[in-house]
Formats: sequence, structure tokens, C-alpha cells
Amino acid sequence: MKLYPAVDILGGKAVRLVKGDFEAQKVYDEDPLAAASRWTEEGAEYLHVVDLDGARSGEPVNLGHLERIATELEVPVQYGGGLRSRETIARALGAGATRVVLGTAAFTNPNLLEEALQEHGHERVLVSVDVRGSEVVIKGWTEPAGVHVREVFARLIERGVRTLAYTNVDRDGMLDGPNVEDLVWIAGAAGAPLGGDRGESDGRLAGQLIYSGGIGTLEDLERLASLRTERRLTNLEGVIVGKALYEGRFTVAEARASLAG
Repeated sequence: MKLYPAVDILGGKAVRLVKGDFEAQKVYDEDPLAAASRWTEEGAEYLHVVDLDGARSGEPVNLGHLERIATELEVPVQYGGGLRSRETIARALGAGATRVVLGTAAFTNPNLLEEALQEHGHERVLVSVDVRGSEVVIKGWTEPAGVHVREVFARLIERGVRTLAYTNVDRDGMLDGPNVEDLVWIAGAAGAPLGGDRGESDGRLAGQLIYSGGIGTLEDLERLASLRTERRLTNLEGVIVGKALYEGRFTVAEARASLAG
């Protein structure tokens, strides 16, 4: 499994929120590039960068920070936050993003998602499904999308999405571990053909899933890695980790070793 250290940018600084609450933020670094550099120096091979200002405002605000990170560190960066038009998607890719993360737009503008997949290819477009309770939330986790989590994954796969990120917002920043049973179901749903059970095959591609929310210990990462073999969730591709790294619960190298089994 891949490790995606998170760099969340708010007000030009690297921060972490608690349960997606913009009022419950903690600044970890005055410069997002410094935070990203720390992860790559520890051995990170990928980065997950979130423009929190953009997620809230609807337009990307921190593309300059993205360009600095992508240019100076030369590791693949997936970037999201406020990407709700063809222009902003193109600007993010032009600034160095290897893959763009669409959240709100995937649920409010179906045509944009289809256009992005056609123009840039499914390998460069990731859809983020952020869940609070049992509802998908959008616009910086401030509004419900009007869709239940159990309806969304197979539908996105049918629309051509091949990589999805699932965030359990209730656990985000809490360091209390993932909800494994929910994750098992979601990974199964993302890997199943529409209308079929996981493991069936009708020629459709399954979706790869990246998990985020609540990781606090190396044991949490080991549990996720074990799901690939014990539950045959081979489409569980990676995990996003933020606060646990910032708080020094473990290093990037230790996390990668745990995910490698």
C-alpha cells in the first residue's frame, strides 16, 4: 500500500483540522513547502496536498504553493480543493499536480467530471468521497451532497472513475483509528461492478481506493495492510496520513514499513 503524507494548506500555512472543522485548526508549519520537504526527506514517495482555502471558497487559492512543492521536491503530488471548472483543473495540472482531486464538482457538476476524465485520463483524476455520519459532504465538508454513502461508489465507477479517496470526516484528526468494518464495505463497493457482488466480473474495471481518517498508530496502518490479504481487498491502494506524522506518532519510514507488511 502507498503512503500519502498530507499537506493541508490554510491561510498559506500547513495545518490540520479536527473533524473538518475550520475553527478547530492547528498550524504545524508556516511554510507548506517545509512540511512537504520533511516528509520527502523521511522517504515519502507521494504527497497529498489539500487547498483548504479553495475547498471553502470554490476556487483554488494555493496553486503557488503547489507549484513550489511539485517543482522543488519532484515527487508525484495529488492536489484538491476548489477545483470546480475545466480551467481550474487545467491550472492545477499545469502547476505540477500529477493527479487532481475532485470532490464537490463530482457531485454537483456531472458533466465536468466526465470532461475531466476524457481530457486528462482516469489516471490523472481522483474523486474524493468525504463522509460525515452516513452522508457524503461537499464544499469543504460544510454541506450534504444529498446522496447516501452506500449509493455513491458503484455509480462513480460506472461514470468512469478509477481511483477514489474515502475520508471518514468524523475521525479526521482524532487519531482514534479507522472504522475497519465501514472500510471493508466501502472497499468492496468500490471494487464491485455495478449491480454485482465483489469478486464477480462483467468486464468492468474496479476502482482503486485510498483511505483517510483517524490514523494514529502504526498498528492502524498494519490493520489496513492486512485487509488486502485477510479480506482480499486488493483494491485498497493507499492511505493518507496527516496529524499522526505531524505529532510524531511515527515517521514516514516506519509508516511505509508497516504498510508493506
